[in-house]
Amino acid sequence: MNGNRFGRLFQFTTYGESHGEAMGVTVSGCPAGVELDEETIQRDLDRRKPGQSMITTSRGEPDKVKLNSGTQDGYTTGTPIGMVIQNKDARSGKYEPFVTAPRPSHGDFTYSAKFGTRNWGGGGRSSARETVNWVAAGAVAKQVLAASEYDVEIKAHVNQIGDIEAPDVSFEEILEHSEENEVRCAHPETAEKMRDRIDEYQKAGDSIGGSIYFEAHGVPRGLGAPRFDSFPSRLGRAMFSIPATTAFEFGLGKDAREWTGHDRNEDWQFDEDGDPTPVGNKHGGLQGGITTGQPIWGEATWHAPTSIPKEQTTVDWETGEEKQVQVVGRHDPVLPPRAVPVVEAMLYVTVLDFMLLGGRINPERIDDRPGEYDTDYHPRSPANMDEE
Repeated sequence: MNGNRFGRLFQFTTYGESHGEAMGVTVSGCPAGVELDEETIQRDLDRRKPGQSMITTSRGEPDKVKLNSGTQDGYTTGTPIGMVIQNKDARSGKYEPFVTAPRPSHGDFTYSAKFGTRNWGGGGRSSARETVNWVAAGAVAKQVLAASEYDVEIKAHVNQIGDIEAPDVSFEEILEHSEENEVRCAHPETAEKMRDRIDEYQKAGDSIGGSIYFEAHGVPRGLGAPRFDSFPSRLGRAMFSIPATTAFEFGLGKDAREWTGHDRNEDWQFDEDGDPTPVGNKHGGLQGGITTGQPIWGEATWHAPTSIPKEQTTVDWETGEEKQVQVVGRHDPVLPPRAVPVVEAMLYVTVLDFMLLGGRINPERIDDRPGEYDTDYHPRSPANMDEE
């Protein structure tokens, strides 16, 4: 099975199944000299972990990360960074009725049709449980960018649940308010309405979809390339990799079909540094597949979670029988609130990968690491032979 690695210079490779022993990720391409510890990564994992509110799955996973390679004395060494997150509350038994009877709208049958087998416990590799690895990798990318000379800041919030849509909010409001409520909506009044709507579907044994708005500030101009390595094509790949994503757009997105060329086009002017810059940002920080230096903004959409307790119809491909089933267990009634840190993580790894490829950051080491390097040290010198 391919498709377990993301990135080109900054890469992460993941393993693990929903109800397996553990989840894990190996990050390669991280420059040396970046201050990094488990607590830094853990803070982002805590934002994604299950059981954090009544509108998330009740699965009791602490998602405690163990950093087991790639650092020395709290700094990255430039070698692969290994991280593991143990599964503590796996319960595969509830999925036994679906070994040969696919759950509606899941990947059960497509996985079995492709591979001739699958890990059926909780969806195995196809479960959104696997995104815990992505958030861990994103936390590393965030620290690399924080240690660089660039002031890159990325934040997202839930802007729609079902038919309830939040009004436009500023980036500062997203930074200030998105973590103040369990829906992770930066508009408090709308967050309350969203919470009530989620409750309605939850009590009815159903689920609901929604969307996430994101912004990335401080991304330098000139990242990306035309065609298949354009910034939006790579970012789109990142967003569509997140389970249950059905749409991704940047700038005006699908609304661009309603704009004339004259209205959408943005004139050019000189900025304070004397460089050409577009007047406005309807293009979402991207033109010709390359970053303009203005904030990158857009939206991604998720369908309603497919694991619901309402009775549905399936077929058993071994017995040839049709039967009624209920997907019981511990499942989210809505996905965007827990997907916010996943979106931010995939933005961070995408931005960092482009910056390393573009030579904006030294791929070997961060040069502004605090302290001085011992340039006289050499591991094979006679004075240091006794350390081996």
